[in-house]
Amino acid sequence: MYDTIVIGAGQAGLAIGYFLKNANKNFLLIDKGTEVGANWKNRYDSLVLFTPRIYSSLPGLPLSGEKHAFPSKDEIASYLKEYVQRFNLPIHLNEEVKKVSKVDNSFIIKTNRDVYHAKKVIVATGPFQTPNIPLFSKELSPRINQIHSSQYKNPNQLLNGNVIVVGGGNSGAQIAVELSKKMVTYLAVSKNLSYLPLVICNRNIFWWLDMLGILKASNHSLLGRAIQKRGDPVFGLELKQAINQNKVKVKTRVINANKNQLVFEDNSTLEVNNIIWATGFKTAFPWLQIDGFLDKEGKIIHNRGVSNIEGLYFIGLSWQSRRGSALLQGVGYDAEYIVDKISE
Repeated sequence: MYDTIVIGAGQAGLAIGYFLKNANKNFLLIDKGTEVGANWKNRYDSLVLFTPRIYSSLPGLPLSGEKHAFPSKDEIASYLKEYVQRFNLPIHLNEEVKKVSKVDNSFIIKTNRDVYHAKKVIVATGPFQTPNIPLFSKELSPRINQIHSSQYKNPNQLLNGNVIVVGGGNSGAQIAVELSKKMVTYLAVSKNLSYLPLVICNRNIFWWLDMLGILKASNHSLLGRAIQKRGDPVFGLELKQAINQNKVKVKTRVINANKNQLVFEDNSTLEVNNIIWATGFKTAFPWLQIDGFLDKEGKIIHNRGVSNIEGLYFIGLSWQSRRGSALLQGVGYDAEYIVDKISE
């Protein structure tokens, strides 16, 4: 019987592991990946974080290098491996959780390799597991190349012709800018784009956000609610420049599809050869067979990661407690809180 089993060994799981280790808990991290940092390593080739190194570290181990420069995704993958080695965190890789159930006051965790028992379970898989692709995408011709942004690696995956990136978040923005250097590129967005430069007065934008208290804004504060309602801006001005130079052509929200065409909110249509769905992810925990942890809208019921189910916790959720929860540096704040609650 373990004190705690952590499902997922990405940045959130490792942060939890750090505090569990310091608290002398008997715990295990389980991850289906082939190696630590696999999620980062498998993202698109050109990915560079928009958070500088000073805001891209987990508790106890600063990311090496120029602290105001921006790390690559491979650098983060290597850093996570180093983190595990530095703190000797117990991890089972290549092991996928198939079912979690609760019997009396303990949990049964069944994987493709074994069955475990634990007093507590922390779900650290994050919200980025199941791509959220519109159902009408199935109405499109099979000749159109469709991939989700989580599957995108580089322009070589695409067919000749044009491409449309659907979704105006930061991943969609970076991918659209990259593709615009190779082919005719469109970007479909549901609202007007807003931008923040990465550097203001020789200071990184995240330094300013930190000084202004925005990174620490709680999810229930007036500031936090306002930021959540507005949504994240596009960090950096590369997309804005590409749009001004007509290298990326902006379309309104995609509302339907018909064979070779997408239909937009302004009733215009566009024949496309390639679609990258940068439409985010949906919450899905089919293996978590415990009643009552989701509300009627399918959202996790929790207070700062402590669920309404005794012994069940979550870490790595967007806005779990504050704006910084989504950052490598910010996840440690939530991890420490959860381990403190467990220790009580």
